[in-house]
This record gives sequence, C-alpha cells and structure tokens, in this order.
Amino acid sequence: MAASASASLRHHLLLRRRPRFPLGPSPTFRTSSLPRRHQRLFASAPSSSTVENGEPSSPVEPSDGASVVDVNPPRGTRDFPPEDMRLRTWLFDQFREVSRVMAFEEVDFPVLESEALFIRKAGEEITQQLYNFEDKGGRRVVLRPEITPSLARLVIKQGKSVSLPLKWFTIGQCWRYERMTRGRRREHYQWNMDIFGMPKVRAESELLQAIILLFERLGITSSDVGIRVSSRK
Repeated sequence: MAASASASLRHHLLLRRRPRFPLGPSPTFRTSSLPRRHQRLFASAPSSSTVENGEPSSPVEPSDGASVVDVNPPRGTRDFPPEDMRLRTWLFDQFREVSRVMAFEEVDFPVLESEALFIRKAGEEITQQLYNFEDKGGRRVVLRPEITPSLARLVIKQGKSVSLPLKWFTIGQCWRYERMTRGRRREHYQWNMDIFGMPKVRAESELLQAIILLFERLGITSSDVGIRVSSRK
C-alpha cells in the first residue's frame, strides 16, 4: 500500500508573506564589458536592454551574419535571479524541515526517464502533455511530468534491500506541455512525500499532518486555505 502527496511551487501563494531579505542596489549591465563575440549574440534580443546613466544605449549590431540569441527562457520556464532564488531556497528548506520532522528520508531521481514508465502509468491527459523525444541512441525518453512513477521504479529496483514502512520525499523539477495559466508553468517543482508498507488510513493521516505543519510554518491559517479529503473509489 502506498500513499503520496505533492505540492507544486506556486510563487503567488507567498506574495503576502514574502520573507524580507537585505537587497543591495541593482547592478548595471553593459554589453560593452563583454567580449565582442558575445556582444553580437545579445545585440538585438527583444527583451534585453543595455542601460547606461539611466538611459538605454544603442544596441550593438550583429556582424558576420551571426544569429541573435533570444535572452528569454523557453516559454513556460523561468529564471531564478538572486531575489527569487532566495525565496525558492527558503521555501524548499521548509519542505525539508517538515519532511524530516515527520521522519521522511530525501531521495532524488533523473529528470530524464524512459517514456514507457509514464505511458504505462499515466492517463491520456498526461500522455498528451509529455515532453518526449528519441535520443541519439534511438531510445524513447521523457522529461518527467511527475515524480511518483520514478519512486516506484526505484522501490522495485531496490527490492528486499529496503525495509518497510518506507517514507521518502523529494523536491524535484517536473515538465508538462500544457496550457499555461497564472501561477502554472510547464516547468514546475513538486514536493513529493510517499509512504510504502503502512496501513492506508495511517499513511494518509501522516501526509495530512505534514501539509498542516507546513502551512503553520508558512503562517497560512484555515482562513487562507482548506483541506478536503476525497477518494477515487
């Protein structure tokens, strides 16, 4: 018997309680400080600007037929500059602290997995949302859309070498090619907690306890969120 819970990183949930970090002045970036060959790459990028003395400067024109690199990340993904990275690190630390208090051990898995692992498990909707392709060796692979199938694969691989009950957690990057909405991207992170070898009701109660403990650490109360328990049966 296994039970699992996952929480995607949702930046907007924490906007009101964003931790205060000391921030210095924003640095000024000048392409003129880059080697000439790199100036050509960023010369005409649509979302990039060079600021000098508070005014945008003229872009450096590419030469030698060099292609221009778009400085935006691929659609549905995001960068984590220092301010956002501090917030992400702080939030992930809360995930880890709660998991350890609940006696879970941290594990991790490849972001790149066999396509068959998810085709067999996933429903039609997730199958249509896979980032899948054939690698140079002719193998069908995917960027994982979720974590639990990878965990199940590892449990089967370990076999009798693992003792039950097994309580593992991971914080992992996942990918789904789906329609984007506010706060929902194609690249996202999941906090996954899984329990094997424990009666179902007890396992699910532990997962609910972990979620409530996380909310308490984040300062989120019952006036902000509610928990509903359901079953697929």
